Amino acid sequence: MKNKQALIAIMCVLVMLAPPGFAGQEIDIRSPQPIESGPFAGLRRPYQARRIAEPNYHDSSRLDQLVRAGKIYLSLDDAIALALENNLDLEVARYGQRIAEADLLRAHAGGLIRGIPTAVQQGPSSSGVLNGSVLGASGGTGSSSGGIFGGINIQSIGTQIPTLDPLISINAFKVHQTQPLTSTFITGTTSNSLIDTGHATNFNIQKGFLSGTSVSYGWNNGFWNENSPNDNLNPWTQANMSLTVQQHLLQGFRPAVNSRLIHIAKNNMRVSDLVFKQQVMTTVAAIMNLYWDLVALNEQVKVKRQAVELAQKLYNDNKKQVAIGTLAPIEIVRAEAEAAKNQQELTNAETQVLEQETVLKNALSRADVDDPLLAQVRIMPTDSIRVPDQPQVIPIQDMYSTALQNRPEVEESEISLVNSKLNIKGTKDALLPTFDLVGQLRNNAIAGQVNSLLIPPPPGSPPGTPFTSRDPATVDTFFLGGWGRALTQLFSRNFPDYYVGVQLNIPLRNRSAQSDAIRDELTLRQQELTDRKTRKQIKVDVQNAVIALQQAYAAYQTAVKSRVLSDQTLQGERRRFQMGGSTATILTVIQSQRDLSAAQLVEVTALNAYSRAQTLVEQSTGEILKNHRVILDEAMHGVVSRPATPPPVLGN
Repeated sequence: MKNKQALIAIMCVLVMLAPPGFAGQEIDIRSPQPIESGPFAGLRRPYQARRIAEPNYHDSSRLDQLVRAGKIYLSLDDAIALALENNLDLEVARYGQRIAEADLLRAHAGGLIRGIPTAVQQGPSSSGVLNGSVLGASGGTGSSSGGIFGGINIQSIGTQIPTLDPLISINAFKVHQTQPLTSTFITGTTSNSLIDTGHATNFNIQKGFLSGTSVSYGWNNGFWNENSPNDNLNPWTQANMSLTVQQHLLQGFRPAVNSRLIHIAKNNMRVSDLVFKQQVMTTVAAIMNLYWDLVALNEQVKVKRQAVELAQKLYNDNKKQVAIGTLAPIEIVRAEAEAAKNQQELTNAETQVLEQETVLKNALSRADVDDPLLAQVRIMPTDSIRVPDQPQVIPIQDMYSTALQNRPEVEESEISLVNSKLNIKGTKDALLPTFDLVGQLRNNAIAGQVNSLLIPPPPGSPPGTPFTSRDPATVDTFFLGGWGRALTQLFSRNFPDYYVGVQLNIPLRNRSAQSDAIRDELTLRQQELTDRKTRKQIKVDVQNAVIALQQAYAAYQTAVKSRVLSDQTLQGERRRFQMGGSTATILTVIQSQRDLSAAQLVEVTALNAYSRAQTLVEQSTGEILKNHRVILDEAMHGVVSRPATPPPVLGN
């Protein structure tokens, strides 16, 4: 007994003195398992918290590669690549897979899963206004969905999941007990108290299985001494070991019921991948809109700058004509007022470009906008919006099929239905009574020394009768010995116990289980309707995106034609005015210039609307990642393999 306690003490000391191998290490969020070292690392691992590496707030090297002479020469591909490497919405979404892995670990232990986050951030929106059309409300973010997917309440619903991780219990104690007695006849003590002293070490290990079986093994042993001279053995060693098996026969009997949370947790890992894919698609679409909005705002600046140049040219021409007396002096004032108005509009347009650049910088980097690299540089888009001569015509039914295959929401909805059906297995199984078969095998042992306490004389003996010693011959030598003798008895099964029984619990009326089963069935029907609604909405999204693209294409063609006619009108009015035509005045020239500027802005707006409509089609059909060469594995790791586009070589 003492040898065993000493061995346990030595093991505990060695574990405590082991160098910190696992505790001081960090686990990268993308690394499935930590790298461990040091003695007893395997023993210590389950009882120490795992440290997750802190987020990385440094931008990728791609950003530095795109800077040249204080400007970021940015193509659309590079903008998407920077978002995949640096966007914080994507970095947040990358943790979803590890959260799902942690839930699966919990399910394998028999615990209730906590669910996975499903929020998808919509990403930043533009803050500028293009020709009266609002590009975006702010540079903030929003979410299309939120909450927890596949979570279970703290209180279990349905059949209770068995504890699948083994549990070891060790109980060691030392005791001194004093029991007052009304009579010493049985104990033979010299006083009216029975005093017990002793120490014991008890060990138990138990484990549950998916079959509905629970197994428990116990080993109890102790050393006792008491002041009773009537004991044959004193002190003595007592030991027993037992094996108990309990098997559910009705509720909780099937492995399919007990493993349902493991299957749900595995499904949720797939859901976390789909949520990440949806976040990538949403972020890429947002970045594309930001990029094309910046291109359009730069085009708006060009239009405003051209308007300023035309107004300034008119002002200079009028000054010359006033000087030679062919024009009234008031026309100089009118031309100057028009030039000032156009200059103010140019300043506003340039301010909108700066604001848009700030929003785009924030979306493409981890650093703050006041970072020296970002604060000073300007973004120079290198791609332009292109409208095909003839729009591509794809049968709408083919687009529906493509969307239903590619959109993550469809598979998420399907998995939600599967998880609901798995939960129903548990609630339906909980309707059954509990009927368990219990069996136990137990071996007992006892050994000790011949009681050395003097035996008092029997009651009624003459006064002065002496106390007597116990005759060793009256004690069976089979029980004489220490802990070794007790072990021999245990493993020889000299004193076995056998127990087999059944336990039946029948809840009358069973209303709580009935309520859970009904509710889960109703929830399943709701989710089936939601799945149907999701598929219908996807088709509606595709249809609306196609309509928007068709309208944007038609509007662009009309805007181009209107701009050409406005330019021709301005040229004609200017020639008539310079030649002194009777119908040509400074006001008609100014109005023609305004009409041309407005037509150019409408063309830019229509061009931007077409780019947004094209992005919406790609997003609604789920082909946006394929069309822009986005690889999900690269997005998950935040490293894009394709090199950055080299900036243009600037002349001296």
